[in-house]
Amino acid sequence: MTARTPAERRQQANALPPVPDADATAIAAFLDAIWAESGLAKPSLESYRRDLEGFARWRNGKAGGLPAADRAALFDYLAWRTREGYSPRSNARLLSALRAFFAHRLRRGDRADDPTALLDPPRLPRSLPKALTETEIDALLDTPDVASPLGLRDRAMLELMYAAGLRVSELVHLPANGVNLRQGVIRVTGKGSKDRLVPLGEESQHWLEKYLDTARTRLADGRPIPKMADGEVPLFIEPTRKPPTRQQFWGLVKRYAAAAGIDPVRISPHGLRHSFATHLLNRGADLRALQLLLGHSSLSTTQIYTLVAREHLKQLHGRHHPRA
Repeated sequence: MTARTPAERRQQANALPPVPDADATAIAAFLDAIWAESGLAKPSLESYRRDLEGFARWRNGKAGGLPAADRAALFDYLAWRTREGYSPRSNARLLSALRAFFAHRLRRGDRADDPTALLDPPRLPRSLPKALTETEIDALLDTPDVASPLGLRDRAMLELMYAAGLRVSELVHLPANGVNLRQGVIRVTGKGSKDRLVPLGEESQHWLEKYLDTARTRLADGRPIPKMADGEVPLFIEPTRKPPTRQQFWGLVKRYAAAAGIDPVRISPHGLRHSFATHLLNRGADLRALQLLLGHSSLSTTQIYTLVAREHLKQLHGRHHPRA
């Protein structure tokens, strides 16, 4: 069977029956519970919801629905997804959602067993984060037209993303009161609702000040800026006075990359975070300090950048050493 394209898979998923009511109730109760227990961020909760609802729609209420699924049903679903061309990373994420769901049912006493216990996660290929060179970063940051309010805002966003190593969700949801220009730091709420303080750097601070002094006021056009879902006023706004979405920021990064002569395929908003980490490490930053700046809960997550730095050194050696 030929693997389907992503567009064909989306079309097929849309053709599946709706989530049965009993399954929808069980999924909602699970998401409420893990949000209360571990404070998972909204994107993570939505990811869990999509994966669990996908399995529930595929099962279509058979044999007690999602809460009653056994190991054979989970195995069949994972095998079906593999045949349909879903990536190992996507299936690993699904299995993580299923493990969390059934562990919750087990703790509540709603099940006596965990059907995911003997399922092995798919083997993932190791992929190193893709970082831009410092020259490419300079070209990208110089691209926005800072004579316009939106161009000035975009310059401030790109500078901040690179200077502070933010996740794109952290950037677009950054509250106005999270910036302390006097001390040169920002307060960022990352995964698990954990706060961290990150220094701005002179360039980023300069462009933030210019944005706040002129562009933000012009974008708001004298109208009050509505609060976000968390009750905070956004720092960065669209002409609609709402914060830009992650998809909108993704689009502007691609657009500015193309204008700067950088292949848009090579760059994403997360690539600016990777560049931040890689460039710091290349210049001698301490790994634990980098862990704090990135907001990683585990040092092992940060250590991937040591492999990036090592690969960079190997490439330099290969290009310039006479006996490479």
